[in-house]
Amino acid sequence: MTKLVFIRHGQSEWNLSNQFTGWVDVDLSEKGVEEAKNAGHLIKEAGLEFDQAYTSVLTRAIKTLHYALEESGQLWIPETKTWRLNERHYGALQGLNKKETAEKYGDEQVHIWRRSYDTLPPLLSADDEGSAAKDRRYADLDPRIIPGGENLKVTLERVIPFWEDEIAPKLLDGKNVIIAAHGNSLRALTKYIENISDADIMDLEMATGEPVVYDLDEKLNIVSKTKLGK
Repeated sequence: MTKLVFIRHGQSEWNLSNQFTGWVDVDLSEKGVEEAKNAGHLIKEAGLEFDQAYTSVLTRAIKTLHYALEESGQLWIPETKTWRLNERHYGALQGLNKKETAEKYGDEQVHIWRRSYDTLPPLLSADDEGSAAKDRRYADLDPRIIPGGENLKVTLERVIPFWEDEIAPKLLDGKNVIIAAHGNSLRALTKYIENISDADIMDLEMATGEPVVYDLDEKLNIVSKTKLGK
């Protein structure tokens, strides 16, 4: 059987300060570093060995991957970074404090922005100082596909092509894969491979720094799912 492991990045500085993060490139907090290292310890303890690693182009996910691989003695394995595994883009909400935003717009509205499958947040314009269009890591992308805000539906639509073109072929070839990414990009992948409904996926929580291990058969059907450390 083939192994597939998801890890949501460890706690970030903006997780700690309760801010909407999205594509803003914040670092791990001290606790986040320890969570990432602990993930690596759990991986080593479970005897998991990988052939290929994937992560986003955001620091908190990249560092989580590196800490986890270092702790498990696998820092050498091939690694691919892609914007398609980035966190959901929270548009004009990025940088705002979640509690203060709820006080301004109401708990219900903020809950809809955060948890609705297909409702977009307030969008960020391309000429905004915080737009990803100004970030050189996205310089090679068609400006028309750089988001000003995403919901989970849109996030899934940009994650799944990468799954189908890059990740699934590796798994079908019998390679063990680890993906360190974000709550919503991993939620999108989970929805796809577990065939979770649009309504139910929004109740799925991805804990920071917790390795989720799938055993897959030769057709990539899920044989088992385990959360390490539980």
